[in-house]
Amino acid sequence: MIIDHLDEPLPGSSLRPTPPGVAYTDPEIFTQEQAEIFEKQWNCVLRADSLPQAGTWKTVTVGREEIIVVRTRKAGIAAYYNVCRHRGMRICTTGEGRSKTLKCGYHAWTYALEGELVAAPNLTSMPDVDQEAYGLRPVHVREWLGYVWVCLAEEPPNFDEAVLGEVRTSFGEVESIDNYGIENLACGETKTYDVQANWKLIIENFMECYHCATIHPELTEVIPEFADGLASQRKDGVVHGASFGDEITGFTVDGSSGVAEIPAIAPDQERKYYAITVRPQVFINTVPDHVIIHRMFPVSESRTIVVCDWLFLPEVVEKINAGTLDVSKSVELFHRVNEQDFEACEYTQPSMSSSAYTSGGALVPSEHHISEFHDWWYAALGWRAPEQVRDEQTTAAQA
Repeated sequence: MIIDHLDEPLPGSSLRPTPPGVAYTDPEIFTQEQAEIFEKQWNCVLRADSLPQAGTWKTVTVGREEIIVVRTRKAGIAAYYNVCRHRGMRICTTGEGRSKTLKCGYHAWTYALEGELVAAPNLTSMPDVDQEAYGLRPVHVREWLGYVWVCLAEEPPNFDEAVLGEVRTSFGEVESIDNYGIENLACGETKTYDVQANWKLIIENFMECYHCATIHPELTEVIPEFADGLASQRKDGVVHGASFGDEITGFTVDGSSGVAEIPAIAPDQERKYYAITVRPQVFINTVPDHVIIHRMFPVSESRTIVVCDWLFLPEVVEKINAGTLDVSKSVELFHRVNEQDFEACEYTQPSMSSSAYTSGGALVPSEHHISEFHDWWYAALGWRAPEQVRDEQTTAAQA
């Protein structure tokens, strides 16, 4: 699948290096990624409408931490570390539930949905205990596109720059994605994929279409230009999306008509596919009648859980739930793309530990934009990219 690309290949050699194989296999590097990337960036964790009532909560894993996300009575959706402030037991020991308070099952320390400590055995005999200071440790929360985004950093990145900036790169302006009204769409289908591959391989796969003609026959039938191998998010410097084929009437597995079109999309968004990657773990794909959103949750250096939602107009989902409308052809197209992509990543993962891949691989010109992702990755870990080191060495030798 494709997400973004440079207007022109980077200058220089036709082939550019990838990180070495160890970057995809080393548990210590994965631990550093958890600490420096996933625990410091904004992560899209769940749909806001999955917490419909006050007291409804779910637990999610972000980096190495387990987080409670709960709809409060007073403050909307909040998020906390799933750690009791008394002796550290998990407060929520199942994946989801609904309760009036959040109560630890060990010593019954009890917290309001808004986080403060409200009860504990013999608490009245300890008047010096600051109930707010000993409340649950909070996590930064934002809602966008109908999803809950959390950041574990003490000082989170600016959401407008870190998240909405990715939208501007791919759509030209945030208002363009607003046309889809994603926050008002409803989920018609969700599929979860347990991918036995490093999370970076999945991102790299989504960022290029050099593989599309080889493994995506259904997708290239619907969007023929993908068969050329270019991630055509832009043309001549202008955001244009990827056009449906002349005989194609919908973004479906056989190119047949889909469902009711999202009414506010602009003329240049009709019969077009757009895609965005929001680093480090979200892919947003838009077509005229639905939106597909992927959320990645790295589990280890060689395993990643990917949750994919298909979002439609609420009236469409009402018909789906009533059994009067079949959207299986719309869902099947990207489901096949997902399975094809993830299989390719799983066949790639074992080779990352091969001696033949010790120094890494290569990016052809239509993949040169992946170097930008690699540069971001190196910078996030506080490392210098090998090309940067070589350029510095060359400059020093010439001085």
